[in-house]
Amino acid sequence: MSNIKPTGRVVAELGRPETAHETAARKAESSRLHRQRQTVNNLVYSLLATLGVVLIIVLMVPRSNPGTVGKPVDWNSVAAQGAGAEPAPLLSPELPKGWTANAAELRSGASDGIDDWHIGFISPSQQYVGLDQGFKANGTWATDQLDDIRATGSTTIDGVHWVVYDNRNGQSQSSDVTYGLVATHGVSTVVLSGTAKVAEFDTVARALAPQLGGTKQ
Repeated sequence: MSNIKPTGRVVAELGRPETAHETAARKAESSRLHRQRQTVNNLVYSLLATLGVVLIIVLMVPRSNPGTVGKPVDWNSVAAQGAGAEPAPLLSPELPKGWTANAAELRSGASDGIDDWHIGFISPSQQYVGLDQGFKANGTWATDQLDDIRATGSTTIDGVHWVVYDNRNGQSQSSDVTYGLVATHGVSTVVLSGTAKVAEFDTVARALAPQLGGTKQ
C-alpha cells in the first residue's frame, strides 16, 4: 500500500483531490461571490447613509403646522389699518379666549385679480380656520380657496346662510382642506376653510354674523 497522501483539496463528491483546473474554477467562483457580497453590502451601506442624510434634512426643515407658524397677530388692529381700502368693511370677528391668528393681510389681486382680506385663525385645539373675504369676487374665486371641493349642503348660523363644503370623508384626496363654509353679503364673498372641528367653524361663523347681516345670539 502506498503511503503517498493526496496533495490537493479532496473533492467530497469524487473522493479524490481536485485538479488544478477545478482548483482555479473554485477560487474564481469564490472570488466572484465575495465581490458580489461586497457590492450588495456597499449598496446597503450607501442606502443607509442616504436615508440618514434625508432624515437629518427632514428634521431640520421647519414644519408648516398652522398652530406653530409665526407669532400671534392682532387681526383687529390690522383690519383697522386697512379701513376704507375696499368697497366693504374688512371682517374682524371677536372670538372667545383661546383663539389666535398667525396671519392677517389684505392681498391685492391675489387670485383672479380679486382683492382678498385674509386671516389665519388657530383654534383652541390648535387647528386651522382660514378666513378669506373676497371683494366683487367671480364665480370661481370661492372654489379656488377651497381646492375645488364640491358643496355638500347648506346651513344657517345666526341668520347667515352658509354653503357647506365637507371634505372629512376625503372626497378630494389632493386637498388639505377638511371643511369649509361660504357666504355672501353685499360685494363680499366670505370663505372659511381649514382643518378645525365643525363646532369651531361655527364659532367663527357666529362671530361674523353681525357683520354679515345676521344676528349674534
